[in-house]
Amino acid sequence: MKEDDIQTGSMKAWVLAARPKTLSGAAVPVMIGLSLAWHQMPTGLSSYLSTHVVVSVLCLLFAFIMQIDANFINDYFDFMKGNDDETRLGPKRACAMGWIHAAQMRKAILITTILACVVGLPLVYYGGIEMVVVGLVCVVFCFLYTTHLSYLGLGDVLVLVFFGIIPVCIPYYIIRGNVTLTVVMASVACGLVIDTLLMINNYRDIENDIRAEKRTLAVRVGKRNSRYIYLLLGMAACAIGAFYLRERWVWPFVLPLAYLLFHVQTYRNMVRIDHGRELNKILGETARNMFIYGLLVSIGVIIS
Repeated sequence: MKEDDIQTGSMKAWVLAARPKTLSGAAVPVMIGLSLAWHQMPTGLSSYLSTHVVVSVLCLLFAFIMQIDANFINDYFDFMKGNDDETRLGPKRACAMGWIHAAQMRKAILITTILACVVGLPLVYYGGIEMVVVGLVCVVFCFLYTTHLSYLGLGDVLVLVFFGIIPVCIPYYIIRGNVTLTVVMASVACGLVIDTLLMINNYRDIENDIRAEKRTLAVRVGKRNSRYIYLLLGMAACAIGAFYLRERWVWPFVLPLAYLLFHVQTYRNMVRIDHGRELNKILGETARNMFIYGLLVSIGVIIS
């Protein structure tokens, strides 16, 4: 989409504000959690589809809506703080570009937050009253991330929790009624992979974040160490995958090793580009790599 073709309040504007490329980050952990639960079903696919298809759909929808909600919140509050100015290297933001007025975005945030709660509420029937607590925590931290916690360098921790542990373990818990060590470690590995997206985003924006007094991990450790961390996150995720072997599951450990080929190549491209708007290409490659990882793990679990 060309930026000069986007009219205020248009569908194109809202699609860009929703940041569809980030939705893979919402889908991957839920996909892994559901595949782990599916693998444990005593009678296989037919039993799963007959009893848990509603849970699967609700979990995916909740994750998608919460991701869009988080993107709207980030767009609005960064605009209000003046962070999305002409020096921004990342993709243009809807409020800053005038594609969506601040008042419209506030309404959109309210709608998506309520919609996420409505979609998530039926999970109480399947997973118990504790699902209310999980949903409220997700909503609260969705706001706290952009408004406070990202400025304290806690974004990477939140990614591990809300794009790893919670969205992998909760679908499994709802379906199976418990969570095993293998599932927990799978969720940690997933969180590390998805954190590569935040790392490259913050790596690109180091100079802007320093001016905005935003103390991200990349700002704290510097550019060179940020590159190393980016590489190690993907490698660590595959190493943690060895926990699958405790269950005698070979394929969910072996197949994701192919992800490393893409991850290492993207790292090399990151080092070569080093700085500037061209790093947005690395952002796209990283999102692709995340999806490849999630797909390979899910396939590996199912065929084991």
